[in-house]
Amino acid sequence: MAEFVSLAEGIETVVRDGCSVAMEGFTHLIPHAAGHEAIRQGRKRLTLIRMTPDLIYDQMIGVGCAEKLVFSWGGNPGVGSLHRLRDAVENGWPHKLELEEHSHAAMANAYEAGAANLPFAVFRGYKGVDLPKVNPRIKSVTCPYTGEVLATVPAIRPDAAVIHAQKADREGNVLLEGIVGVQKEAVLAARRSLVTVEEIVEDFGPRNANAVILPSWAVTAIARVPGGAYPSYAHGYYKRANDFYIAWDKIARERDTFMAWMKANVLEQGPEVFAHHAGLARQAA
Repeated sequence: MAEFVSLAEGIETVVRDGCSVAMEGFTHLIPHAAGHEAIRQGRKRLTLIRMTPDLIYDQMIGVGCAEKLVFSWGGNPGVGSLHRLRDAVENGWPHKLELEEHSHAAMANAYEAGAANLPFAVFRGYKGVDLPKVNPRIKSVTCPYTGEVLATVPAIRPDAAVIHAQKADREGNVLLEGIVGVQKEAVLAARRSLVTVEEIVEDFGPRNANAVILPSWAVTAIARVPGGAYPSYAHGYYKRANDFYIAWDKIARERDTFMAWMKANVLEQGPEVFAHHAGLARQAA
């Protein structure tokens, strides 16, 4: 059953040195505050898993949290490259980063296989493409019923999953709505999970047709962190801070400016700053 904790306690419990961790959220509800807490706690040797690594993984890679990245697309959405990711891959700074690249379809299927406790995912894909040449974990199997050759990838079973959501109720159930990605599958596939939420409520009340409810038994820990998805957006709470994504390109381009920003805005700050940023985002909207 889910336990209500502080953000610091949640990261300490769920994300450990040397573990594999999936911090998911598809443009929406990206768990930035949780990523910052992992940085503050000095997590090392992580295998970071995410379909679309963007700013939070750029920051975690840049301060040396990660030794491997499992992903299907990486970049600063609508802006350009992730400069800290590129520096790690091209120059080994702050240290070498191993890459395991997949397609979106492969990772979505791999999360579903992990959630179902299956060893691998089977799907139609990777035909006539070069990605299997650089990723030996992409294999194939012949269907015993039709003879069709299908692609396979190992199931994703992270040690830890970290997501952000709109609400949790007092019993520890979690509500996500709006654009959702593979957050549900990541939590169900993981050995441990932390969900940060905008608020804790008595009852979820009316909800959107696409709402996802994660039951308390599927979640390890819940931490209330208002604004915890900033600068991404939380449907119904605050919009995406597009100006920050643009600014990040300049901040992250050089090592010195990156480290100075991280010191001032992450290492010397706490999760309460996210509520402030989200409040400004609401006012600007």
